Parts: sequence; C-alpha cells; structure tokens
Amino acid sequence: MKNCTQCGKCCIAYSDGGLSASSSEIDYWEHQHPHIFRYVHKGEIWIDPDTKQPLTLCPFLETLPGTPLKYGCKIYLDRPEDCRHYPVTIDQMIKDDCEMIEVKDRKDFKKAQATLDKIMSDSRPPYL
Repeated sequence: MKNCTQCGKCCIAYSDGGLSASSSEIDYWEHQHPHIFRYVHKGEIWIDPDTKQPLTLCPFLETLPGTPLKYGCKIYLDRPEDCRHYPVTIDQMIKDDCEMIEVKDRKDFKKAQATLDKIMSDSRPPYL
C-alpha cells in the first residue's frame, strides 16, 4: 500500500452529503471555530451559510499551491471524525478508487487491511 497521494478522491466523494459530525464536534466548532460552525445548519455539515442548502463540495478542501491534482484540508486538525477515520476498509478504498491501493493489496485483502489499520492507528481503532 502506498502512502496517501493527496488525490482528494475521498474528500470529493464524501463531501456531498456523505459526512456527518457528532454533536460534540459541532459544539466545539461553535465555541472554538466559528469559521467552521458557519457551515453547520440543524446538525448537518457543509451547508451554505447564506442559502442553507447543502454544498456539493467541502468548503475546506483546497488545491495545494503549484499542484493542480493534490489537495489539502484547511481544517485538518479540526476535521470531523468521519474524515479522521477514512479509510476504514480496503473495499471502501477500492470503491472510491483510492490511489493508495496497489495490485498486491487486491490479492490479499486480509494483509492489506492489517497494513491499513497500522497506517491509520493514530486516527482510528482497527477495523474488526
């Protein structure tokens, strides 16, 4: 498995209504990061603050300077738990066309999952 290439496919795929935030995350944003909280409406995230309509792309996803195909997160340290936990499974990565997956990972899902769990150990518990 490769390191993350910052292709942004996960952010693009899930920012269109595929993410949620816990009430504690929302409360934290409200009190500590109002620039994030302004994109929350009635417990839903990534809502246009003016129209109250869901955004089709995360407002904090950015193209990295000088790299048109690499992306970053403007709120990386304060991103939702859904984002911190991604990716969870090899199947999910394959479905999302994640660039971390290599041919060898598709041949041994169990080994690939163990590798993924090790890579993600600082972000989430292992997938069981």
